[in-house]
Amino acid sequence: MSSLAIEIKDLHAWYGESHILHGINFSVKAGEVVTLLGRNGAGRTSTLRAILGLTGKRTGSIRIHGNEVIHLPTHQIAHLGIGYCPEERGIFSTLTAQENLLLPPVIADTGMSIHEIYEMFPNLYERRNSPGTRLSGGEQQMLALARILRTGASILLLDEITEGLAPVIVQKLAQVVKTLRSKAYTIILVEQNFRFAERLADRHFVVEHGQIVETVLGSELSEKTALLNSYLGV
Repeated sequence: MSSLAIEIKDLHAWYGESHILHGINFSVKAGEVVTLLGRNGAGRTSTLRAILGLTGKRTGSIRIHGNEVIHLPTHQIAHLGIGYCPEERGIFSTLTAQENLLLPPVIADTGMSIHEIYEMFPNLYERRNSPGTRLSGGEQQMLALARILRTGASILLLDEITEGLAPVIVQKLAQVVKTLRSKAYTIILVEQNFRFAERLADRHFVVEHGQIVETVLGSELSEKTALLNSYLGV
């Protein structure tokens, strides 16, 4: 098995006639945490969606643990061990929190048990019988994340998991990401809240106009703050 969890080369993607990714190149080692930074519309979320085959046409190369997936359908890509936590969360209102949690299929025997998940997210245990969309925004985000941890996915694609949440919930999510990192999960964060992301990631990839235009190591942040601000400033 490759030591690279994900390797992307010259990835182009389209939504219909719109050419949205223009040659994305980056790789992520197994157990590494990286971020995709950039302004809205830069192509960060589209990169996550393209990895899973949720865009239209794709060209280039996407390797998951050494397996080429550019021509595979989404369900086969997911079964290679990828969990996606989309920005819109996708919580079902007609199901309880626990039913939402149990809904996705288990794809590997390395997933967290219900007991482990409730230990990590005690709020979800307390609200397990509540309709999914009756949960607070923070609880829904925890549920969306917990749902993919149960599946056994080892690569987590997390899209704007802190957006619109109270600081205390953001702090809880940061602790969860740190815990997952200690368990050797591979994590790609798309995050607008750079203060949240900067303390968690090994590397930061800056996306602009559908391309990676800069790579900054976590150890280089202090000396490259001005450069990052120039890319991320509105």
